[in-house]
Amino acid sequence: MTSRRALLAGLGTALVAGLMAPLLSAYPLTLLTQAAVVAILAMSLDVLLGYTGLPSLGHAAYFGVAAYAVGILATDYHRGFLTCLLAGLLLATLTAALFGLLAIRASGTYFLMITLALGMVVWGLAFRWVSLTKGDNGVSGVPRPSLPGLGPLDAPLPFFYFALAGAFLAWALLGLLVASPFGLTLRGIRESESRMRSLGYHVWLHKYLAFVLSGTVAGGGGVLWAYYNGFVSPTDVQLITSVEALLMVALGGPGTLVGSLLGAGVIVFLKNFVSIYTKRWLLILGGVYIGVILFAPRGVMGALRGRPR
Repeated sequence: MTSRRALLAGLGTALVAGLMAPLLSAYPLTLLTQAAVVAILAMSLDVLLGYTGLPSLGHAAYFGVAAYAVGILATDYHRGFLTCLLAGLLLATLTAALFGLLAIRASGTYFLMITLALGMVVWGLAFRWVSLTKGDNGVSGVPRPSLPGLGPLDAPLPFFYFALAGAFLAWALLGLLVASPFGLTLRGIRESESRMRSLGYHVWLHKYLAFVLSGTVAGGGGVLWAYYNGFVSPTDVQLITSVEALLMVALGGPGTLVGSLLGAGVIVFLKNFVSIYTKRWLLILGGVYIGVILFAPRGVMGALRGRPR
């Protein structure tokens, strides 16, 4: 019943956003589109951080490799949307599968440092492999996709609907995942690995599958990001991108996919509005994060759930 209510609430929110979108000007519509795209990255990280208890500082790697796959295929080889989507998802999945074999064997701070190192490896490849990634110049001129029956998505409003549909699909699929017996097992592993192991569960395999699935969903966000931004660069795989995703999850509330959506919206709007007035917006963002940790350590959604009715 709870899952059905959550699904109806998410569908209702998406419908309200879709009805309100034509009334907005181009700039807030662009910010909403960006929030919808990065929310996919945040929700994918929440599967690791909030549900499995694995904090990762390399999640931008899967987001970035999928974006690079789209950028290279769309510009150098003029491939269509379906080919770019499949290639981006496949590359993100393979990267997560490889990195998971190295990272899942560790835990706690060691897991955090390994994911950080693996993410920096991807950043180094994006920065130094100039013949493929164009180095610091990045891959530019990525055209917006053209879908059958909908035509080109060049205008802000059609692409917003496209990004909103992608975010809703990711939220619905991840919601089914975390509500399934597999998702309940991940929560048990988060609370006590030794207890789950004594009950006969294959803890390593569950953590590895969660790692790979999380990377796949992050790759879906990277596909949308390449089309949204029209430009892919090493910035998309650097540490700050992973840290921002971590802040989104922590701000909204780990273990609540809705919290990741909320955190993504807050971070995107705060980042864009504060950066207008100061170049030190990261300090303000850090101050907001410290305030949340001090006064709402379970995030906004955790604080709301803890309030008496």
